[in-house]
Order: sequence, then C-alpha cells, then structure tokens
Amino acid sequence: MNDENRTYTVDEALVALGNDENRTYTVDEALVALGFGNFQVLVLVYAGMGWISEAMEMMLLSFVGPAVQSAWDLSTHEESLLTSVVFAGMLIGSYLWGSISDKCGRRRGFLMTAVFTATAGFLSAFSSNFLLLIILRCLVGIGLGGGPVLAAWFLEFIPALHRGTWMVVFSGFWTVGTVLEASLAWAVMPRLGWRWLLGFSALPSSLLLLFYGVTLESPRYLCMKGRKTEALVVLEKIARMNGRKLPRGILVSDNEIELDENLSLSEDKELLSPSANGEVTLEQVESSQRGTSPLVTLLSPELAKSTILLWLVFFGNAFSYYGLVLLTTKLSGGQNKCLPAELQLKKSHDVSYRDVFITSFAEFPGLIISAVTIDKLGRKLSMSIMFFLCCMFLIPLVYNQPQGLTTSLLFGARTCISATFTIVFIYAPEIYPTSVRTTGVGIASSVGRIGGMICPLVAVGLMHGCHQSLAIILFVSVLLLSGVCVILFPFETKGRELSDTVPRSKLQKTSSSENPI
Repeated sequence: MNDENRTYTVDEALVALGNDENRTYTVDEALVALGFGNFQVLVLVYAGMGWISEAMEMMLLSFVGPAVQSAWDLSTHEESLLTSVVFAGMLIGSYLWGSISDKCGRRRGFLMTAVFTATAGFLSAFSSNFLLLIILRCLVGIGLGGGPVLAAWFLEFIPALHRGTWMVVFSGFWTVGTVLEASLAWAVMPRLGWRWLLGFSALPSSLLLLFYGVTLESPRYLCMKGRKTEALVVLEKIARMNGRKLPRGILVSDNEIELDENLSLSEDKELLSPSANGEVTLEQVESSQRGTSPLVTLLSPELAKSTILLWLVFFGNAFSYYGLVLLTTKLSGGQNKCLPAELQLKKSHDVSYRDVFITSFAEFPGLIISAVTIDKLGRKLSMSIMFFLCCMFLIPLVYNQPQGLTTSLLFGARTCISATFTIVFIYAPEIYPTSVRTTGVGIASSVGRIGGMICPLVAVGLMHGCHQSLAIILFVSVLLLSGVCVILFPFETKGRELSDTVPRSKLQKTSSSENPI
C-alpha cells in the first residue's frame, strides 16, 4: 500500500467516524440532546417552591392588613402603608437581585432572596409595634423581588422545543401558592391570629435555604462567563441524572460563535492588513460586555424597543391583576352598591375567607389556556387575545349588574389576566440574552411593582368614592394599551433558542431576514 492510498484511507476514516476535535456544540444543543428528565423535575420543584413563597407572601396582605388594623387600632392610611412597603421593597429587590445574579451567578442571587424572605418573614410574626412590622415587611418585599431570578434559573435548564409548556407548569406554582395561602388563612386566622399566619407563610422560603446545597449553577451562565469547564461538569451531571449522553465535540459559547462570525466577515471583506481590520478577540468581547452597564445594554438600539414595550406590559399587567383582585372583594358578596363611608369602612374589615378561596381558583383556567396556546399560537398572539378578552369581560361592569353575572364576569377577567401574567413571565426572559437576562426581567418586574403600588391608590379610591364606572373604564384602558404593546413586540420567541450576548449591529444586518432581534 503506497503513501497516497494510506493518506486517502485515513481521510476516509475521519469523514466516516467524524473528527470530534472539530465538532462543537452549544448549551442549547446539549440541553436538547439531554431532554427534559429527572434533573429538570427537581429544578422545577425547587424553583416552584420559591414561586409558591412569593404568592403566599403577596396573598397574606389581604388577610393581615385588616387584622393588624383592628388589633392595633390603625388608620386606613397605615393599613395601606403595610401593603405599599412590600411593593416598595420588591421594587428595590427586583433590580438588586437581578443585577447580582447576572454578575455573580443565579445561585447567589436566589440564595440572598431566600435569606431575606425567610428571615424577615418569620421575624414579622414577633413584631412588637407597627414601625417594626413595617420595616420587616419591607425587607420581605426586597426578598420577594428576587422571584424572577428563580424563573430565569429554571428557564436556562429547559430545552427550547418545550420551553413554553414547562414555563407554564412552573407558573402554576404561583396559583398553588395563592390557593394554599387562602386555605391557610381560612384555617389559621380565626383560631390562632395573624402572627401565626405570618410564621407559617415563611416556611416555603425556609425550604429553599434547606435544600440550597444541592442546587447547581446555570450552565448557560457559566459558559457565558467563560467558565466552560464548570459548565461541562454541570451538563455531565444532568446527563447522568437523565440517562442521556452529551453530544460529541467541544462545548462553545455564543461569544466564541460571535467571534468566529466576526472573523469570517472580516475575511470576506478582504481588508488590507490584519492590524487594521478591526478584528476582536474573545477576551475583548467579554471585556466590553463587563464594562457596559446592564441598563445601557437594555436600552441599546438592539433591545430598546423590546425593553420599553415590556415595561409598559408589566406595568399594565400588574395594575390590572391586583386591581381585579381588589375589584373581586369590592363587587362580590353584595358590595357592588355605593354605601355611606362609615358602612364601607365597617364592611372593609370583614374578610370572607371562603370567597377569596373560591376566586383564587379562577387562575387555574388561565394556566390551562396558557399551556394550550403558548406553543401553538405563540407568546405574542396568546397574550394579545387574553388582554382583549379581559376587556370584554370588564366592559359590562361599567354599570351595576346582577350579582351572579358580576361574579361570572370577574371570574372570566381574572382568568384572562392570570393567563397574560403567566405568558409575559415566560416571554420576558426569552427576549434577553444571558448576560442581562435577570437584570432585564428584574427591572421590568420593578416597573410592574409600580403598577401594583398605584393600583390601590387609584382604583380603590375611585370605588370608595362611588365611581365604579370610572374605575372600570380605567382598567379597560390600561388593558387595551397593554394589548397593543404586545402586538408591537418586534419578534416572537416560540421555539427560539436563547442567546448569550447582544448581537452586534453588523451581524444583525446580515441575519435579520432569518432571525431578527
């Protein structure tokens, strides 16, 4: 056998067997190969416990406020302050923990949220005066602001193909938390009082701390930070737990892919000298990202439109969601007629645990609708339809309706707004790259908290002032604006792979016809 034949045979073997040294794969491709298995189920349960914790801490405000007002003889303003400080804390925490998790890792981000929520929540039960209770509830709000970190952490372990469905399942833990808190309040409040309710409601956050040691860092985050060896260790653990094998080849990050594409563009243009061709190295790409403020990145030309629209949708969603919860208590149970101020104040202290428990179930149909439509119709179409349907349910309430019809319309509206809330929390992490994902979602969530803070002041004020029609028109207007903003989102994320970095403008121009951002 001569040398030519020997060389030819080796080449043929390399083609037939594949040269693993030249093969590459991304985290997305690895997750698709590993599938959704035992590991993702455990991540789902852990992250879902955090979502349950946030829902319970938010729902208990409906029960603790009136009880504390009665026990300590507080004014109406002081009672509303007990709710407002939680939203104010969440406003701070949403940005704080999102920024920390993008810089220091997802695990550190949700560790701090659990510490704040569990510690301050438990200590709230021992508050000796109103000022101490206000301070501790504000700290609870700061902890609750880290909810999007857990959502982003779970999202980054899910294969792109079924990401929408599993994120809907994850969102279902919020509904479980609302029903659980209503059940807990129904059982605890009449017998043991509000302090015991605060203590029991802090247990889910304590469980996050208990099992924190077995959690793993997001491989997408590690790869984006250049820690590919650690990312590969995490992927190998996922492979073992799921009974699958990783793809052959070398794990690469989006930064390296972007660098290769930049070099290809430079070569295609046949620039005169390598020293003046503007080539960038992987270190330069990462250095430029570290030196850029996350907020500047979010408002860059590539992301500005998505960011502004997302802020408006989060604001409208939170304003409408918490407004509908308040409307349910104001318009149900025969309270849809204008009463003298003294009678309104007296009735506001009476909490129907049974009614709150029943209306909490309106969110289950919203989850089902989200699960059915999100991967078939897409995120944008699903959200816009639900926003507009919510308007249709509310419009008849401009005028007083029979009690049965009022309850039915509120149930339908609560279903629709729950569906939009679920979908927007899935869509938001998908539109941002890994480098600013939790910061982007955190800031959007903060804007939503502003809507939650304003809603009681505006909507409840109108209801107490016997302006039901104006309150309903306000909600319908906000919902319509939110639906239009959804339509204006620049792209759909259904089935789309997550990105790690913001694409450079020149690359975007070359690929905008295929995958615009």
